[in-house]
Amino acid sequence: MSANYISPISMEAISSLCGELDKNNSISKSDFARYHVKRGLRNEDGTGVMAGLTRICSVEGYYILDGERVAKDGKLSYRGYDINQIVSSCIKENRFGFEEVIWLLLFGDLPTENQLASLQEVIAACRELPEDFIEDMIMKHASKDIMNKMARCIMCLYSYDENPDDISVANVLRQSLQLIAQVPTIMNTAYQVKRRTFYGKTMYLHPINKDQTTAEYILNQIRSDKKFTDEEAKLLDIMLMLHADHGGGNNSTFSTRVLTSSGTDTYSAITAGFGSLKGPRHGGANISTTRMMNEIIANVADPTDEGQIKDYLVKILNKEAGDGMGLIYGMGHAVYTVSDPRAVILKKSAQELAYKAGYEKEFKTLENIEKVTPDLLRELKGNNADVCANVDLYSGLVYKVLGIPEDLYTPLFASARIVGWCAHRLEELTTNNKIIRPAYKSVARKREYIELYKR
Repeated sequence: MSANYISPISMEAISSLCGELDKNNSISKSDFARYHVKRGLRNEDGTGVMAGLTRICSVEGYYILDGERVAKDGKLSYRGYDINQIVSSCIKENRFGFEEVIWLLLFGDLPTENQLASLQEVIAACRELPEDFIEDMIMKHASKDIMNKMARCIMCLYSYDENPDDISVANVLRQSLQLIAQVPTIMNTAYQVKRRTFYGKTMYLHPINKDQTTAEYILNQIRSDKKFTDEEAKLLDIMLMLHADHGGGNNSTFSTRVLTSSGTDTYSAITAGFGSLKGPRHGGANISTTRMMNEIIANVADPTDEGQIKDYLVKILNKEAGDGMGLIYGMGHAVYTVSDPRAVILKKSAQELAYKAGYEKEFKTLENIEKVTPDLLRELKGNNADVCANVDLYSGLVYKVLGIPEDLYTPLFASARIVGWCAHRLEELTTNNKIIRPAYKSVARKREYIELYKR
């Protein structure tokens, strides 16, 4: 069990040094404009700087006409296949689809029945962690944050690999398949240890059922009674499919590609993805959305009323309510303008189950947020850009409907997105062969060195 480590450096001492740090670390906005720096690797119109090519995933939310950005319905494609067609086919045939998406993203084409069955066998066989790994790496060092613990475990798996530094395609593919299978096991074990250590609750670790799909396996592991309905498992399966990839430019995937370009090992590269996804501006946004929804329900007399929702959102934008950031979480996206296809699919897939589970008020609250926010931003912020609901608006509610604890919202995202990270790592290794190294212009003034006794 982890013991608290008390740093020998006092925060009072650190605070006194911050003034020194601030003096020499400020850069004026005019300098960024002067040197045409594209902050955040974004162009002036908000589009991303072209940094690479990929055949894995396409994210479309606008098109350029006569040099201007024109909004259009969002489209997400995996290897050229529209995500709507993939998901709707699975729903129509009443089957699970995440494993099919794993094959598609890694290998580039839809699997045959035999290929899919073989992949499912491999994933199931690889879910188990190395002997004594759970006790030595997870139980002895509990963490308050599951994402940090998962990242640490990924790095630790390097020590259990007989050939960790070989970056040949065959070896990286082997490592990728193993990590995709093991991450849900790491996630659940880390959560169970946190429950015991920090919440004083019972920890339960169930045997691995090799006959289950990834979605079934996750629900089997996190529920004390191991019980769940087929409908619940297939809703989670849709979530996993939607989160599996989102192009090479999203922050965590780009981080993975940057490390991959240096020639480093798989464990280091994938850990970079975890560190990025943990951030509240990336994968952590679903938690912020859920907390915002709960606050609105607690403070608005009738959250199903659009007018009352609008009034409270005004308070959030004015930093009089919410977390003080002045942001309406779950709304807006860097690429999608008219619609986020993931949000559209989730909303449609979750509604019936949400109503059945008694979350009608929560669903209508989110629906009203989606309705009133675009016009509200135009009124208050003078923002004429198209704003739509993103996947985070409804993903938190889906997790809530499934009885998944908030601690696992972002880790579940990671359990799906690791597929995309691995696919992009393989593509970077096979197609680029050049270290990613953008330029930074130094704006430090030249100074003469002053000898110590003269300072």
